[in-house]
Amino acid sequence: METEIQEFIAALGSIYDSALTSLHNLLLPSRLNQMVILIVCALAAWALRQWAAPRLNEWLRGREGWPKWRLRLAVLLQNRLQLIFFVLLAWGAVAVIMSISTFPSRRYLVALGATVATGWLAVSLATRLVRNKPLRRIVTWGLWIYVTLYYLDLLTPVADFLGGLAIQFGQFDLSALAVLKGVVLTALLLTGARLIAQVGSGRIQADKDISPSMQVLAIKLLQVILYGAAVFIGIKSVGFDLSGLAFLSGAIGVGLGFGLQKVVSNLVSGVIILLDKSIKPGDVISLGETFGWIEALGARYVSVVTRDGKEYLIPNEDLITNQVVNWSHSDEYVRLDINFGTSYGDDPHLVRRIAIDAAQSVDRVLTFRAPVCHIVGFGDSSVDYILRFWIQDPSDGLTNVRGAVFLALWDAFAAEGISIPFPQREVRILNGEDAPATVQLRHPPTGTV
Repeated sequence: METEIQEFIAALGSIYDSALTSLHNLLLPSRLNQMVILIVCALAAWALRQWAAPRLNEWLRGREGWPKWRLRLAVLLQNRLQLIFFVLLAWGAVAVIMSISTFPSRRYLVALGATVATGWLAVSLATRLVRNKPLRRIVTWGLWIYVTLYYLDLLTPVADFLGGLAIQFGQFDLSALAVLKGVVLTALLLTGARLIAQVGSGRIQADKDISPSMQVLAIKLLQVILYGAAVFIGIKSVGFDLSGLAFLSGAIGVGLGFGLQKVVSNLVSGVIILLDKSIKPGDVISLGETFGWIEALGARYVSVVTRDGKEYLIPNEDLITNQVVNWSHSDEYVRLDINFGTSYGDDPHLVRRIAIDAAQSVDRVLTFRAPVCHIVGFGDSSVDYILRFWIQDPSDGLTNVRGAVFLALWDAFAAEGISIPFPQREVRILNGEDAPATVQLRHPPTGTV
């Protein structure tokens, strides 16, 4: 313990000595002049930015025909005009000093400022590749600090200082430097894993020989393997021995198994759904009162979008344990039935022919699977029929196509004089003040379309 304290004090003293040396060098007359030059460059860069920014913005507004990537690059450079001007002015000052004096000490501080500013500019441009804004800000500041320490020759003292900040777990020492390296390495590995997963997902989705459910399963397995390996390697890079956590992880696993039973059940059900290919993205299903098509298969739930725009997140367990109607499991053909009745005085052969022709006149009704019409019974007031027809696009709705067929039947029956019976009621008022009014239903009811 005393040795570690001494190493920590020595590292702190090294940083202090380096800071004193740098401050002493800055107070030299030649260095003070260079500090003034850097300040003048900074003020000039700010003034140039105030002058150029509005004009550049006005010029960019007239470049509407440019590709998006070129406009984004122009906006990116516009937002960093001050730093760009400072870099150009600082390197210009270095060139002027070199023409006046050949001694490196005369331009050392100006060259150092120009170098650090150039590094900052390169970092700010490169980190635009990170899409997540909070993560981008963290990466930018981290790289700015690293670049500054690197060009100021302070990496070794700072590394020694962070290495001295350690916590001991038995025979294992966990230092701040090791944690920082582990975090950086894990972040890089996770970024690489995400990029590889995106490329792999695109390749898998582009392969038409793989079913949609197997594509989702393959993508999930690829993500789990890549992200798990990134985290595992990152923890191992710190030097942490994971074998000592075997017993603890087992106990935690048992506790989580009881506490997260439903979650685990949904995860396992999701894997089963992907393996048995019972449902897949794009299928049209009915579950209870929910009717819609599957938008996405998640690890815990299935996203079902209905015709009215609502999105239901149905747990995977419900799709395993409950009865699910998959309208497009083996194919996309769906048969629909509608019932209607006509008067006894109408020719049933004519009615069947007219009904079939009316159904075939609807655009969504398939013609190569011809509609059929059958008599299903002789009712009290009508001859009852059933009209059956096929469609191939259940995701576009069922009620609307039924309504279109009913409307076609109505128009066809009206044109041919086919009667659709309906009950008619008449009220008879009997003689006498105390006689009650009676309602009689006449049979057979009559009526025409």
